[in-house]
Amino acid sequence: MSPAFHDKILLLLCILCFNGVFGSRQGIQVAAVLGVEGSEAHTSSLVHHKGRRHGLFDVMRFGARADGRTDDTRAFRAAWNEACEASGSVNLVIPKGTYLIGPIKFAGPCNNVSSLTVLMKGHLKATTNLSNYGFSAGWVEFGRVEGLTLTGGGTFDGQGAKAWPYNNCSTHSKCKLLPTNVKFMAMNKTVVRGITSLNSKFFHMALVECQNFKGSKIKISAPENSPNTDGIHIERSSSVYFSGSHIGTGDDCISIGQGNSQVTVSSVTCGPGHGISVGSLGKYRNEGDVSGLVVRDCTITGTSNGIRIKTWANSPDSSVATNMTFENIVMNNVTNPIIIDQAYCPFTSCTSMAPSRVKISDIYFKNIRGTSSSKVAVALECSRGMPCQNIYLEDVHLDLSTGEKHSTSTCKNVRAKYIGTQIPPPCS
Repeated sequence: MSPAFHDKILLLLCILCFNGVFGSRQGIQVAAVLGVEGSEAHTSSLVHHKGRRHGLFDVMRFGARADGRTDDTRAFRAAWNEACEASGSVNLVIPKGTYLIGPIKFAGPCNNVSSLTVLMKGHLKATTNLSNYGFSAGWVEFGRVEGLTLTGGGTFDGQGAKAWPYNNCSTHSKCKLLPTNVKFMAMNKTVVRGITSLNSKFFHMALVECQNFKGSKIKISAPENSPNTDGIHIERSSSVYFSGSHIGTGDDCISIGQGNSQVTVSSVTCGPGHGISVGSLGKYRNEGDVSGLVVRDCTITGTSNGIRIKTWANSPDSSVATNMTFENIVMNNVTNPIIIDQAYCPFTSCTSMAPSRVKISDIYFKNIRGTSSSKVAVALECSRGMPCQNIYLEDVHLDLSTGEKHSTSTCKNVRAKYIGTQIPPPCS
């Protein structure tokens, strides 16, 4: 053995020890700098062996090709299954690359896992074959996991353009729902940060029966004419917080469905789309109440609605929507900046216009300013069967975006209470 080769062996052993203390990436970088040939292959092998024991699961090690053509669903499922069966702090890694995957469920509970981080750097593309998806299914679904963090800057690409022509929900109330990009079902203590959702076939992100959910720095994008591509839909969930995100899509940027409590939306930029909506509520039996919503410090631009509360007429059961605050909202060229619509009907006609049985009360609109693209900037149409109570408007200043004349307001079945600046003037 030559002295030079002996020195390289010693150096490589030192690097491997360095990996064990400081992590593989630093060790590989040091090896590259020092010019030790083959060091990356050796260290990668060791990291894979140790990483499996210490909670590191890379989808590439389970057979993912990341070429954008090969179906990588099986590799993702295998990586998840092992990660969920591990113990302690676990990391599931999706490196940079393009992955074609079909519908997949990342299901728990992961009984021995204290925290599970999905480090997603790749670009995930959904299969466009709709026969692969079940009714009301999600494309990527996380379910019954506690302590999940989804981060890394990656993208969920629903490839929705090929599916949107099959959406007939605007004309049929019992339409077949297309797949949601990312669903979270019965999750607890979830963090989603720095993730993009692109061109979903239906909703981009849906939360159902989740608790303690925090989302931030999320980007959601779809064309303005893409049908039912709500950015974030929340239902039967509590202690939910979204902040610092940008949403531009073909439907509601954020929709707050039935059964929610203690939801906060902060510093979200919305547009294009249909604005930030509560509802629609009152369509089905046994719907839960909605309370404790706060929407603040948001900017809404070029949307068909700004802040909207919508309930169906002819509600089969009674429910409550109460204790909501919309504060410090900027409207830029929005068609209906402030709207309560308790005769909501998205179809050409509705069979019955009996009054809504959703009771709306204790709603606060504070410091809402900007421009309206329609003459009626504030429209409060409440149920004649259950008139709205305690509707407050404080410091509202909404000019017409054309600069001509002044905007107006309309009211039905409500006596709103006004504080401070009121442009348009209060309903007569």
